[in-house]
Amino acid sequence: MRHILPDVLAPGLGVVFCGTAAGAVSARKGAYYAGPGNRFWHTLHQIGLTSRCFEPAEFARVLECGIGLTDVAKTVSGSDRELPRHAFDSAGLERKIRQFCPRALAFNGKRSASEFFHRKTVQYGRQDVGIGETVVFVLPSTSGAARKFWDATFWFEVARFVQS
Repeated sequence: MRHILPDVLAPGLGVVFCGTAAGAVSARKGAYYAGPGNRFWHTLHQIGLTSRCFEPAEFARVLECGIGLTDVAKTVSGSDRELPRHAFDSAGLERKIRQFCPRALAFNGKRSASEFFHRKTVQYGRQDVGIGETVVFVLPSTSGAARKFWDATFWFEVARFVQS
């Protein structure tokens, strides 16, 4: 099946950010985190992982900053509550991470992490389990729909880890 958004991956990245699936606006525009209320691009700049605030259409340029992008559900789009359970490909994500070996995998939201780990609940922050040599973090979602859970503290934690 065709991926809604292409993976942005390369060997040796500092961090790969993994969302749940492309949102409706992102799927329509063909760009990661393109929804008007999503604070992903602003946050990357705020925490010092990019030298400026990228536009969603420039998403492939994150490789220049040592950053990768993917989703745990690549063939569907929409809000978390709309996604069918069969669309999540945890094994495929794990294969990609083992292949490209980034220093860190950071889930952008609890839903993507809980689907990957096959657990109902996960906690924010650095996880006790990694994927090979890759350290795993769970971060509050940058989606506008998750604004009430927003806390940049965990995003700064990832930035410190990647920049150390």
